[in-house]
Amino acid sequence: MLRYILLWPAMLVIAVGNGALREMTFGKVLPERRAHQLSTIIGAVLMGVFIGFAIHVWPPSSNGEALAVGAVWLCLTVAFECFMGLVLQKRPLARVLADYDLSAGRVWVLFLLWLLIAPWLFFVLRRD
Repeated sequence: MLRYILLWPAMLVIAVGNGALREMTFGKVLPERRAHQLSTIIGAVLMGVFIGFAIHVWPPSSNGEALAVGAVWLCLTVAFECFMGLVLQKRPLARVLADYDLSAGRVWVLFLLWLLIAPWLFFVLRRD
């Protein structure tokens, strides 16, 4: 499991790069919600490429471990998001949680679900 935890900072770099791409390009011309949605899709694709590579090179030993990897990555990501929002940016909890409101067009929760299941999905696809 340690190797997967050590891969997470690389995932953070991908996410930060994706956010920078959004801010420097389409985030300037699209409404904020649309830019968020497009950025989430781009981030999911980029993360999928990374996760697919990681699972190919270092395959988990079982379905359970693949799901555990996704759960760990999900927890690390949510903890980081909360730390950034609540502690570093000093945003109120309601504002931090607003990014998880699917009914308001905030699709971040779908990215988190992808992060959870992607290791398992790539593990299963790798075996066939």
